[in-house]
Amino acid sequence: MKTLKTTLTALTLAGAALLSQTASATDISKPDTPLTFDIDGAAFFGQLFTGHNAGNTFADKYTFSVAGLTNLNADLFSYSGQAKNGLDITGLDLYTSTGTLVAHGSQLSTGQTDQWNLSSNALAASSYYLLISGSVESNAAGKYSASATITPVPEPETYGMLLGGLALLGVAARRRKQA
Repeated sequence: MKTLKTTLTALTLAGAALLSQTASATDISKPDTPLTFDIDGAAFFGQLFTGHNAGNTFADKYTFSVAGLTNLNADLFSYSGQAKNGLDITGLDLYTSTGTLVAHGSQLSTGQTDQWNLSSNALAASSYYLLISGSVESNAAGKYSASATITPVPEPETYGMLLGGLALLGVAARRRKQA
């Protein structure tokens, strides 16, 4: 009887230890958030993680649309008051609305402050989303802040008008010099 109790106790403890090790991180992602660009083509966004989220992961989607050929530039910074950042940003990516990867961001620095940059040229008129992914490394509060700017790509006619205007200025300057 004593052997049976010892065996059951050992199995119970082993099962509890096994289950505690296989627990996965909780996904604390924000729901899809639409970006609104101001008149200058800039948008500012981010998320604050309050304490007690250590070990959790996130993948935040920021959706937007462009009406014509457009360039995109996005910068991301994460902050924490600790020596090692409370957030570990693992990705800044641009996707089409159907989930096709368009561009992957580059990590510029890591530590107390993480910094990422993403640039993509000549986006076609369509819907897109920026995906910011990472994990919370400590129970202290942490946050990330990001900005995105869009600028229209000039159409070929615009370059033709620019060259025509420069030619007219050259002709006017030459006439003035001859007179």
